[in-house]
Amino acid sequence: MPDREPTDTTNLDRYGDPALPWSRARDVLERDAAGPNVTWFLGTRRPDGTPHAAGIGALWDGGELYFTSSPNAAKARHLAVHPEATLSARLDGLDVVFEGVAERVVDEATLEAVVKRYQASGWPAEVDHDAAAFTAPYSAPSAGPPPWQLYRLRYHAVFGVAWEPPNGATRWRFDEG
Repeated sequence: MPDREPTDTTNLDRYGDPALPWSRARDVLERDAAGPNVTWFLGTRRPDGTPHAAGIGALWDGGELYFTSSPNAAKARHLAVHPEATLSARLDGLDVVFEGVAERVVDEATLEAVVKRYQASGWPAEVDHDAAAFTAPYSAPSAGPPPWQLYRLRYHAVFGVAWEPPNGATRWRFDEG
């Protein structure tokens, strides 16, 4: 899927800095979003509505944001009830928060494409075709045993706060879908 472009940009900076261009966030995501040096935080809601956060590994691929979860993990159980979620990370010079809806990915073409990106980032995952999920010799210590299901966050808003010049704070809105 081609990169998405924002449909609306709002400058949130109160110090007079201009709105950040989406290209800055996109470029940092393409360069630095995957790998062991970046921790993403997934925000979900428990069935009773209370918040839950978990550190995870996420992957940016051509405008799409992916992450994995064991089907038995709390985050997967929460997403089954409330698919609305946030993903946030501190990247090189820029903090980002994505808001959207998480959906499980089961189509073979996407699983194969994303597993290759994970492999390139250093995680030796393989597609378990029977489970429509990933397996690997290891994952995060809290990930539980394989298989790990793949999710895509269908984001509709992204917030960026630049902590390296040029500074700024911006919200980008996207068409859903």
